[in-house]
Amino acid sequence: MKLKDTGLTKEELKAKAKKYIIETYERFDFVAESAKDMYIYDETGTGYLDFYAGIAVNSAGNCNEKVVAAVKDQVMDIIHTFNYPYTIPQVLLAEKICTATRMDKIFFQNSGTEANEAMIKMARKYGVDHYSPEKYQIITAKMSFHGRTFGSMSATGQPMNACQIGFGGMTPGFVYADFNDLCSFEDAVTENTIAIMVEPVQGEGGVIPATFEFMTGLRKLCDDKGLLLLLDEVQTGWGRTGAVMSYMNYGIKPDIVSMAKAMGGGMPIGAICARKEVAKVFTPGSHGTTYGGHPVSCAASLAQITELLDRDLAGNAKKLGNYFMDKLKNLPHVKEVRGQGLLVGVEFDDQIKGIDVKHGCFDRKLLITSIGAHTIRMVPPLILTEDDCDKAYEIIKETLESLI
Repeated sequence: MKLKDTGLTKEELKAKAKKYIIETYERFDFVAESAKDMYIYDETGTGYLDFYAGIAVNSAGNCNEKVVAAVKDQVMDIIHTFNYPYTIPQVLLAEKICTATRMDKIFFQNSGTEANEAMIKMARKYGVDHYSPEKYQIITAKMSFHGRTFGSMSATGQPMNACQIGFGGMTPGFVYADFNDLCSFEDAVTENTIAIMVEPVQGEGGVIPATFEFMTGLRKLCDDKGLLLLLDEVQTGWGRTGAVMSYMNYGIKPDIVSMAKAMGGGMPIGAICARKEVAKVFTPGSHGTTYGGHPVSCAASLAQITELLDRDLAGNAKKLGNYFMDKLKNLPHVKEVRGQGLLVGVEFDDQIKGIDVKHGCFDRKLLITSIGAHTIRMVPPLILTEDDCDKAYEIIKETLESLI
């Protein structure tokens, strides 16, 4: 829908948003009307270089043609049904995902936080069913972020984060340990621990990749103690970090992995994949969903994942991620450049505020986000080119020079 078709001005549209929408986001002052590949276009047709990708969602490019075609085709057949009959997109997608991730079973959800809720529930039920009613404790990492529903935000290791403040007590059963500190996780294990849950790269925590020693050490710790290893790959999965899933960069495999964002190509979908033995604890009635495995979302996901795999966009993410991060190190006031693939963070010294860089880049038609006081984060579509990287670099550099 175009603004001109509504008969409203931009200011009138903004006034309606202010009147009717509960706002928890800082809005950019533009109307996103259309998008294609690396760009989002506003109501005037002005293009913005998109290093946000709908928060790591549009990995095969904005409005990827094959994803759009799959959605149109499926809408003409059936939009929604319940999960008692089989639907073709859901079954074909299940096969493709389990094969690509080397996991056994999948359960579809609607979002990343729901996927993490399902992962938490499955792990806790495994502990209670196989050991004792008290064996449901999960160790997560400090400075992690797992979502905004009660289970996932309780798993989030940031007690002073706004997402946890003002909602009363958190869901019990979570203990926090230091990320990238294997000894801290070992010390946190008790007789009631059933699982360890981490992000391979902490996104909201500052774009901090797990070290190889930490991730392989967690796998061994879980094996030695009879624990489940849960990996939150909602943001890192599906090519973002230079591999199909980030855990493949470490040569390990989890017991359960959550995913969402890039798997849908812009349609809402999430999932967990699990080892067969663990998946057995989800029996009829123990977990369910109305919209999970939605035919249209599954059709979009099937097209999106096929694009990501067939075009080796994970390989492009690895190559361009290295290229881009090397360039970013030359920016003024850079304290550290961190990332994995095309999940990239830049931390500046105390003279530069991340939110000022974000706003300055927006004014120059580049979309990025800021996390923490002095860090920016970029998660562009994986169709990125060196020319796109060079353009973004020059805009960030110009922004920084204007702030000094």
